[in-house]
Amino acid sequence: MNKQIIHTDHAPKAVGPYSQAVMAGDFLFCSGQIAIDPASNEVLKSGVKDQTHRVMKNIEAVLKQAGLSFGNIIKTTIFVTDMNDFAVVNEVYSSYLQAPYPARSTVAVLALPKGVNVEVEVVALKS
Repeated sequence: MNKQIIHTDHAPKAVGPYSQAVMAGDFLFCSGQIAIDPASNEVLKSGVKDQTHRVMKNIEAVLKQAGLSFGNIIKTTIFVTDMNDFAVVNEVYSSYLQAPYPARSTVAVLALPKGVNVEVEVVALKS
């Protein structure tokens, strides 16, 4: 199976030893995106709504670099530090997607990198 590393300057640089995404065959595995503005490389300190929009824009940039879009996503995993934020995250998340929606898991975690409130990772299928 052929493996291709996906990188774009329109999404944040990796903050550790990982790639923004890896294309393996027809599958794109995207690392979790957090609310870092790729232009400034700074974390958004605003609320979870703004952070979620930034996360989704970062995902969009990675997908675009791979020649894909939100319509290619087949699975998402959302990590939140407070399940009370779920409704807001869900509202923003759903504004970027259309039916039929991808499979999804949402997990509450103690903390996320750089003190953000939300992180989203996706798997997409090229077709």
